[in-house]
This record gives sequence, structure tokens and C-alpha cells, in this order.
Amino acid sequence: MRKRTCLACLAAVLLLGAAVLLYRTCRKSGSTVHSILPPTVQLHEGDVVFRRGGGMTSQAVLLADKNGYYSHCGIVVDSAGSMLIVHAVPGEPDYEGDPDRVKADRPATFFSSVYANAGEVCRADNDSTARTAARRAWEIYRRRVLFDHDYNSNDTTLLYCTELVHLVYSEAGCTLCGAPTHRFDLPGLHCVCWLPSDLHASAHLRSIAKF
Repeated sequence: MRKRTCLACLAAVLLLGAAVLLYRTCRKSGSTVHSILPPTVQLHEGDVVFRRGGGMTSQAVLLADKNGYYSHCGIVVDSAGSMLIVHAVPGEPDYEGDPDRVKADRPATFFSSVYANAGEVCRADNDSTARTAARRAWEIYRRRVLFDHDYNSNDTTLLYCTELVHLVYSEAGCTLCGAPTHRFDLPGLHCVCWLPSDLHASAHLRSIAKF
């Protein structure tokens, strides 16, 4: 079994701590977990969605992404008339023993207040390209592709969140952004990768809703 990097292990610990803190805060304030996605927002196949989390893991991403506001992203797919969000994510298992992988979650889950305090929906300028990208994302999800803890942008057998979205749009004939430029040289992690701000700045996407 492939060994996780130190950064991935640290992220898992931070995510657990953030979840415990959120649970205690909700109990204390009497608030309930809810979706931050407004009911008036209609998702389309191929939409690229972004979220910003309040946990330590999200803050680590934002600290690294100097020009960014969001810490995670995914792509909307149509599954028999129901919209789902396909995204590559660590630390969000569906069941005990579930490996970090590409997932397909309901929008209410992706935009749950457990994971997000802000979000945005962006739409491609070509509907046909968007649908092709979405179908490719669904195929990747069905193959249960694992999350890439090494953030290796040259290896698509494993995927991280921005790499997934960039890949499926590229295979649909649309390059959302240029080559990855964010370099990390940390204990256990040496990579050059894309971050959410790279996709968000794409000239091929337009903002539909911010919340």
C-alpha cells in the first residue's frame, strides 16, 4: 500500500480537529448543519464549483494559494437526471475504510456547512465541451480513481482536485489554464501543482453565482 506523505497525514489530523471543533460549536450554539448552496441556484452539467472551508486544512491551502479565495473544487455531472458533484478529496470517507478517492456527492453534501463557508458556481462558455468534460469525470469516478497525495501533475493514474477538473476539460478540448506553477518543497512533498485560483481565473469560465 502506498505510503502517504507527511503533508497528507497532517491534513487528516487537522481535518479531524476541525470537525470536532465544529461539532462542539454547533452543540453550543444550537445551530444545525446545512447546505450553503442557495435553492435558487440551478446547476448545469459541466459547471465548475468552488468552495472555501473554515478548517485548518482549507487554511493551509489558502496560505499556499496567495491569489486564491477557494480551497477546493469539483465538476457537476448529470446522473440519470440528478446533479452530482465529482471531486477528488482526502479525509471525507463515505464508510469506514473508504480510501481517499474521486467521489460523487450531492450538492448539499459538497456545500455542507461542515465543509464550506463560501462557494461559487462557474460555467464554461461552451455547453458541448462542458457536457463532454462532465461525462469524462463520471467515468473517472466510476473507476474509483484514488486521490493523489503526492500532487503529481504528470501522473493521471491518481488525481487531486484541481488536476481532475483540468484533466477532464483538457480531454474535452478545452484547456482551462496553463501548466502548473505552484511549487512545494516540503518534508515528504516535492511537487508543482495547480491550485483552485488557477481554474477560477480561467477565461473559459464565467461566474454564475457566489454565496
